[in-house]
Amino acid sequence: MIQALKLSKTYNGSTAVNALDLHINKSEIYCLLGANGAGKTTTINLFLNLTAPSSGIAKIAGLDVTTNPLETKQKLTYIPENLMLYPKLTGVENLQFFCGLSGIKLNDKEAEIYLKESGLQEDARHKRVENYSKGMRQKVGIALAIARSSEVLLLDEPTSGLDPAASNDFANLLTDMKERGAAILMATHDLFRAKETGTRIGIMNKGRLVEELKAEDITHSDLEKIYLNHMKE
Repeated sequence: MIQALKLSKTYNGSTAVNALDLHINKSEIYCLLGANGAGKTTTINLFLNLTAPSSGIAKIAGLDVTTNPLETKQKLTYIPENLMLYPKLTGVENLQFFCGLSGIKLNDKEAEIYLKESGLQEDARHKRVENYSKGMRQKVGIALAIARSSEVLLLDEPTSGLDPAASNDFANLLTDMKERGAAILMATHDLFRAKETGTRIGIMNKGRLVEELKAEDITHSDLEKIYLNHMKE
């Protein structure tokens, strides 16, 4: 569902992503770890077709994102570190608006059902988003993915700044999306959450994918040691 084939991106002679090969299947959460500047966000942007590859191919559901930009965007939901919603609109109204951009019309009851599935508390659904915490805004993003039946989720540091309870709630929502069949790519700094939530873990350093691990095969201590060793390279 998410595939990179020798995917590279160079900016002014500096390589941000270097010959990345990546394959993520349905019902899988792939956590991409790396320091700032490792290439995680550039990788997400390449899959979103927000930047064009210097070489190689990025695919969503088997389609090249550069030649099929509309079709691939219809299959995915993107949740960045700070999800931009309209502050003067309510959670229900934001969900209705963004679904409408995809040609999905929701009445209030339908929007409330999706927000309930995302874990947004009932008394917040008709409040303006300007009063929401980051965790609450992220739940609107998950509700959008559910409403659009997104096959792919691309997440860039979605738990950054969340308190432990909100981070745990978000991780549980990702697990629910995985069980619905979604393929999920999450760029993160959070080693603990990668181990607890991910099915596979990739480590990037200086634009290269330097290690891939199955989360179930390693301990938290193992992951930390492997990660820190790669950061010294």
